[in-house]
This record gives sequence, C-alpha cells and structure tokens, in this order.
Amino acid sequence: QVQLVESGGGLVQAGGSLRLSCAASGRTFSNYAMGWFRQSPGKLREFVSTISRSGRSTRYADSVKGRFTISRDNAKNTVYLQMNSLIPEDTAVYYCAADSDSVNGGTVPIVYEYWGQGTQVTVSS
Repeated sequence: QVQLVESGGGLVQAGGSLRLSCAASGRTFSNYAMGWFRQSPGKLREFVSTISRSGRSTRYADSVKGRFTISRDNAKNTVYLQMNSLIPEDTAVYYCAADSDSVNGGTVPIVYEYWGQGTQVTVSS
C-alpha cells in the first residue's frame, strides 16, 4: 500500500507559478513510476505528466509541454510538478498517482494503482 498526499495548490493569477508536491509513504518510492493528472468539473481526468522510477525519463501532455516540469527526489519520497506560465485553462484538481508495473509510467489513469486526494489549482484571468 502506498499513501500519497499532494500539497502546494492554490489561487494564482494568469502568468504565475505554483509548485505542487506529492509525498509518498508506505512502500519503496523508487519502485514506482509517478504521474500527475488533473480534472476539471464535468471533464474526464486527464494526463499531465509522468516520470520514471529513476527520474531520468519524463513525458508531458502537449498542453503543458514547455511550461510544466516534473521531478522527483527518491531520498525524500516526493514528486514535484513545477507549473509556470499558468493559464486559466490549467484550473483543475491535480492528482498524483503511483504505478508499480511500468518503469517509465503511463499516460492513462487506469494503469496507476494509488492516488492522492488531490489539490485544487485555480488560475484567474
């Protein structure tokens, strides 16, 4: 069992930045690829970014590429999402997730076994 707790969400103006953190506990963190997803009211949960177990491989949704950066610190059992140049369309609840089956992480929610409770990000125009 892995427990995930997100933090760092909040209200920010368009063009601003936020850094989300996801702290993991319960199992060996480096055994999991990690992902960030987001969900807005009335929409499906969508892929944002994923990072491999080692941190050497990352992927991003086209909508955030060049603006968001995912990273992890296996010594601290934490994955981060640095979000820059935020736009109102980034407004959503952001979730981190853990996947033990793949090395590099997937882009669909179903492959992830563990999820955090989410943190709200609101970008005002």
